[in-house]
Amino acid sequence: MSLLELHLGDCLQHMKSMPDKSVDAVITDPPYPDYYAEEYKYFDGILDFLNSFKCRQFIFWSAKVDFPLDYTAIHIWDKKVGCGSEYERIYERNGQKNYKVFSHYFINSTVAASFTGDIFTGHPSQKPKRLIADLIELDGRNGITIFDPFMGSGTTGVAAIQLGRNFIGCEIDPDYFAIAEKRIKEATLQPQLFKQETPKATQENFLDNY
Repeated sequence: MSLLELHLGDCLQHMKSMPDKSVDAVITDPPYPDYYAEEYKYFDGILDFLNSFKCRQFIFWSAKVDFPLDYTAIHIWDKKVGCGSEYERIYERNGQKNYKVFSHYFINSTVAASFTGDIFTGHPSQKPKRLIADLIELDGRNGITIFDPFMGSGTTGVAAIQLGRNFIGCEIDPDYFAIAEKRIKEATLQPQLFKQETPKATQENFLDNY
């Protein structure tokens, strides 16, 4: 059973009780200053707390606004919506310097969600589960703890649990928290998409012990 912690409330308040090095990666979709800024209570410096996490981070961000923190790579989420090609950026911090393009992932409406096999939760910035799973697998480490301080409707938690990772999530909106809690708990009852295999003993392994 993977470690699972879900917290209703301000992530900044919860972080005060988090031990150092309690998470191995951060994957999150914070409010953007140019998108539902008032509804999501965006304020300058809302991301500064991420500097306290020295682990690898994947941060979704608007393609129209400068990212306020340092980063090592920019990944592109190419939505391929309609006749054009809409996209968002995913900023990687404390990680690799190479980038990747994630294509053909639709979401943010009932119709668009059907292209990914997701169920649309009603959250205006819901991300596709397959996209989040690709980010988790891009990191490549098994059994790690992933933290999402802006959990929304819980997609990162669902993907993390189904891929055998531990998950800690925070969400300040009680309605979205209830959706996330239900989705993630349901994910714990489903077969994992990825299971770690126990290495098989070989003659070389035994000889190395002597």
